[in-house]
Amino acid sequence: MPDTTTPSVLFVCVHNAGRSQMAAAFLTHLAGDRVQVRSAGSAPADTVNPAVVEAMAEAGIDIAAEVPKVLTVEAVQASDVVITMGCGDTCPVFPGKRYLDWELPDPAGQGVEAVRPIRDEIEKRIHGLVDEIAPASQA
Repeated sequence: MPDTTTPSVLFVCVHNAGRSQMAAAFLTHLAGDRVQVRSAGSAPADTVNPAVVEAMAEAGIDIAAEVPKVLTVEAVQASDVVITMGCGDTCPVFPGKRYLDWELPDPAGQGVEAVRPIRDEIEKRIHGLVDEIAPASQA
């Protein structure tokens, strides 16, 4: 049985190749083992967007080995907070879960110049999320 004192967050976008991958990487990077992190897509791509990988590398986070994952009912049920990023009605909704919808531009087909501001906005939102759900005990 998972440790119920550790909050779990699921990031969902359509392809799990950009926004949700960046969000999951930032949350893992900033919160470490204080949060369980998952990401998935309602229609996952074959690979993570190369411009997203490059933009995250510029921020010091390597996501080159990440692979888009399909959204499952089990992943939603196992998460305390579900953050959607443009997957609309394809995201399953369960009672008792906290849902947030982050409206962010889709980086699909964009170059790294277009991905950087999306990355920076996601990082800012992740800082706020960490402060809320998993504040550092020494803070």
